[in-house]
Amino acid sequence: MANHASAKQRIRRNERRYEINGARIGRIRTFVKKIETAIESGDKTAARDALKSAQPEMHRGVSAGVLHRNTVARRLSRLNARIKAMG
Repeated sequence: MANHASAKQRIRRNERRYEINGARIGRIRTFVKKIETAIESGDKTAARDALKSAQPEMHRGVSAGVLHRNTVARRLSRLNARIKAMG
């Protein structure tokens, strides 16, 4: 158990950040899932539109420190390659 006031504050702050960051990651996963379903359905324009709307959300996760920069770059690159391969 925390003995100092600053440690107690840190515990409270960490709980709040945990909820906020979890919601942020969940939001990103939802955007990625929309891309995945559009790719699986074979709708290239819907997949491209979903990717366009997901990109800023994923980069927002990087700036918030929830995801690593290279992780987002890799995921976007792979999704974009899959959309291009739909032909």
